[in-house]
Amino acid sequence: MKKTILLIAISILGSASFAQSLAKDKGTFKTYEPGYFQNSILKGIEEFETQKVAPKESKSFKVDPSTFNIPASKEDFKYYWHNEPVSQGNTNTCWSFSTTSYLESEVYRTTGQKVRLSEVYTVYFEYIERAENWVKTRGNMIFGEGSEGNAVTKIWKKYGIVPLESYSGLKPGQTFHNHSKMFDELKSYADFVKKNNIWDEAAIVTNFRSIMDYYIGEPPTKVSINGKSMSPGEYMANVLKFNPNDYCDVLSYMQKPYWQKVEYEVPDNWWHDSNYYNIPLDDFMAVVKKSIKAGYTLAIGGDVSEAGFLAREANAAVIPSFDIPSSAIDENARQFRFSNETTTDDHGMHIVGFMEKDGVTWFLVKDSGAGSRTGGIEKNKNFGYYFFHEDYVKLKIMDFMVHKDMMKDLIPKFK
Repeated sequence: MKKTILLIAISILGSASFAQSLAKDKGTFKTYEPGYFQNSILKGIEEFETQKVAPKESKSFKVDPSTFNIPASKEDFKYYWHNEPVSQGNTNTCWSFSTTSYLESEVYRTTGQKVRLSEVYTVYFEYIERAENWVKTRGNMIFGEGSEGNAVTKIWKKYGIVPLESYSGLKPGQTFHNHSKMFDELKSYADFVKKNNIWDEAAIVTNFRSIMDYYIGEPPTKVSINGKSMSPGEYMANVLKFNPNDYCDVLSYMQKPYWQKVEYEVPDNWWHDSNYYNIPLDDFMAVVKKSIKAGYTLAIGGDVSEAGFLAREANAAVIPSFDIPSSAIDENARQFRFSNETTTDDHGMHIVGFMEKDGVTWFLVKDSGAGSRTGGIEKNKNFGYYFFHEDYVKLKIMDFMVHKDMMKDLIPKFK
């Protein structure tokens, strides 16, 4: 009896000690004032101020950042050449902005050229691909603004790419991209086609082009580089020296077999691409760290709607202990959150640098969204950047794109 009582007491004390060790991070509800999206992007869009849009009060549950030793400045990081952050405006095209940024850095890494490429050129032809697929599937597909990073290499392979100066996608005098009306019109037309069973692909593509030409302009079929006229495909191959086949899309989840190419089963992978290299989580993190430390940046995609995603408070992303302790983050915790949809495929970004701090790796992440600008404005620094703790990448970043050089030791393992 005494032994039993002693064991119970030890168990209670041990449980209390364990619980206490998990409870160091605290959360609080935050009410946010309108930020960069409302104060800059929307007010920079034509006729916005006449629409009398009342900002909605936003209340979110966030971790107190004071318990984390968060980097103070992007200048604390070792980072590699990239263009300054640009805004995606009022669009849901982070996939194009982040991957284009990444590939601009790749052009510099491989050729030494500093180029600014058109994000909206890729968006334009992505909609053309959607129109064609809408016909092929008889409207049995997801039709949205979102996509995946490998849509960019897919589009470039077929349509090439052009410099930003050749095609900005902005009307004269327009400050920010605004695709809301264009998308609504494209979606309404696609729904009309489906409802009335009108499956003339040539006519549908022509009408898609007409709508987009009105809102974002007609993309060029030729560009002039140093006085020489060439097609977008020739520009990509002969000037940028870029080969879309040199890039790998890497995934880590348990619902598909490791060491196989698999489909990333999320809505934005609307064309059901199944060329993602699915690798165990430890290998996933090893490639991310090896790549950035070797001078290779990465395009990433994952969840940014978390209590530890501190866009306004600290331009940082961390995992609070009240979510899961660091030592417990593994492939099961990652898959559990993906399966119950608390991890979602929200946003594409670009890892451009890293630093070692307190025994962990922090990543410098370039972003085209408004959140990274609201905090940056208040601090007058870090505008357009986030600082990601390695735990956040391990638990919440689902996929990345990287040059095949960084996968050469792993690719032979694939069946």
